[in-house]
Amino acid sequence: MNLLAALASVRIFPRKASHQTLTTRWGKALDPQHILEEYPRPQMIRDQYINLNGEWNYTVLSEKNTITKEGTLLVPFSPEAPLSGAGFQLKPHEKMLCERLLSVKCLPSDGSRCILHFGAVDQYAKVLVNGKVVVSHIGGYLPFSADITDALQVGCNTLTVHIEDRSDTSYHSVGKQKLKRGGMFYTAQSGIWQSVWLEEVSDKWVKHIDTRIKKYVEKERSEGCLETVKIEIYVESNKINEKIPVEIEIRFPEIYSDSGSNLTETESFLQRLPEVMMTVQGKTNSWIEVEIPNPKCWNCEKPYLYYMHVKMQGYRPGNVCVDEVESYFAIRRFEIKNDRHNIPRMYLNGKEHFQKGVLDQGYWPDGLYTGPSDEALIFDICEMKRMGFNMVRKHIKIEPERWYYHCDRLGMIVWQDMVNGGERYHHWFVTYLANVMSWPGLTMKDNHSRLLSRQNQDGRNEFVREVKETIKLLKNHPSICTWVIFNEGWGQFETKKITDMVRNLDPGSMIDSASGWFDQGTGDFQSVHNYFFPLKVKPEKIRAAVLSEYGGFTFGVEGHVASEKKYGYGSYKTVSKYKKAYEQLEDKVIHLKEKGLCGCVYTQWSDIEDEINGIYTYDRKINKLENDVSDVR
Repeated sequence: MNLLAALASVRIFPRKASHQTLTTRWGKALDPQHILEEYPRPQMIRDQYINLNGEWNYTVLSEKNTITKEGTLLVPFSPEAPLSGAGFQLKPHEKMLCERLLSVKCLPSDGSRCILHFGAVDQYAKVLVNGKVVVSHIGGYLPFSADITDALQVGCNTLTVHIEDRSDTSYHSVGKQKLKRGGMFYTAQSGIWQSVWLEEVSDKWVKHIDTRIKKYVEKERSEGCLETVKIEIYVESNKINEKIPVEIEIRFPEIYSDSGSNLTETESFLQRLPEVMMTVQGKTNSWIEVEIPNPKCWNCEKPYLYYMHVKMQGYRPGNVCVDEVESYFAIRRFEIKNDRHNIPRMYLNGKEHFQKGVLDQGYWPDGLYTGPSDEALIFDICEMKRMGFNMVRKHIKIEPERWYYHCDRLGMIVWQDMVNGGERYHHWFVTYLANVMSWPGLTMKDNHSRLLSRQNQDGRNEFVREVKETIKLLKNHPSICTWVIFNEGWGQFETKKITDMVRNLDPGSMIDSASGWFDQGTGDFQSVHNYFFPLKVKPEKIRAAVLSEYGGFTFGVEGHVASEKKYGYGSYKTVSKYKKAYEQLEDKVIHLKEKGLCGCVYTQWSDIEDEINGIYTYDRKINKLENDVSDVR
């Protein structure tokens, strides 16, 4: 399909259309008394915690602080998500108060602390306990915590979250959310959309665990095989100026990739743990070196994970240690090297590795940004693998950490987008003109701040801060392969400087600096989006050539579409024509692989509202490439 024909199929000034709510089978089975009860942070698990998901009260205040709505909703579903039960959209000028009670039988007398965790709250959050502010946070995609001990009282306590959401009216990171949804922009959501939980720790506790590969010792004459690996482990405590003794038990590597099971943390850590391989000692807030003999590397076919038990041994009377957590790591090496024809290729653990990926935006018809269950997350990943994909590009959204855990244990490579933001999105330039420019390889400097929607200095600073926080949050997941910094120019600025920063923060991963267009010649990839022109590849001497978005074929299945409108890149009236087009496109990609293509990302995994270019329908009930779908319009 050529560009003019494609643009003709897209309504630049869309008409109003009706929408219907679709429900997934996991949403139908949702138990309001037991919502997402799995421990939310799989790389740092404590034995005991209190899940605060469930029914909360809400109040919506107008700009003049008058009550306009009140009722109950189910956390962690946003009020815009059908599963929340609230059924309204929070406007930029409104404020929402979410509230629940906490019962405390007695206050800690031994110096213990009570830590409150939020997976994500969109977009502004101010948290109060009994009217006392314990933490404030800006940004709708990253976790935050608060020590609420000093605000607690014996008996009934009131936990209140003040929420505001500017959505796409500000420079904050917003992703694909838009107050006026349509086309490639979707229903804006707000409020608490990831799990909330509470845990008790001592006055000294483990705050973060970092791992990195220090040295690979390869076996002679054996490509991709290792004799030993030296790793380093960093146990960060809340007492940053103290060096507290630490003991780490590392277990023999194991594979937890049974796609037919819905492994909970209890099952993973308590029932299936292998024997202890070694025990090492060190101190907090410093790197602890460990040599792993005969290492088993993580890959898509055999995703070996090393589980470890971390004990922080700051002794108190009557206690062996002050804190202990379960975690895991893996040994794997992503890199770009030239093959025997001097073409840059991607390698995994020393072997050439073509990455066949699919774009995943992580939207659900009943939960919006929040998957209705752990099982739902697992379903998507397992189905991607079964369909022949070994990589998923998580598109301008940060998932709950459990999603990355499942990618780790199931052997799914992840390209992680940074969440975009900036001022007004200039459709005519960033989408339409940029598409035309990309075909002959035209680009421009990234200093056109008005066109690229990044004039505000506060917005720039916030983006850099969130990039750093995203990397710290996710870099230890072995599935993380590539950081995608900018997507199709929106909010792009200082590309080389930020690329260098990301490289320094995570030397073990690759970088797609500018996915789509406006390439600044930096990063590890020549990253191209192509929906409208014949597919081609022109390898460079150093950077690998990837087709980081392509396809996007549109076919709607009657009874499984959310909107009367149809958005995509090439519309097909029958399923047979749709399948044929997909197969022909895949054949072309295989041909390009021989010419130097190193990876590709098909658009996309599932339909989302108007955009019906997914392999799966929005409700995850129909696989358009496999299910027996009649030739319906």
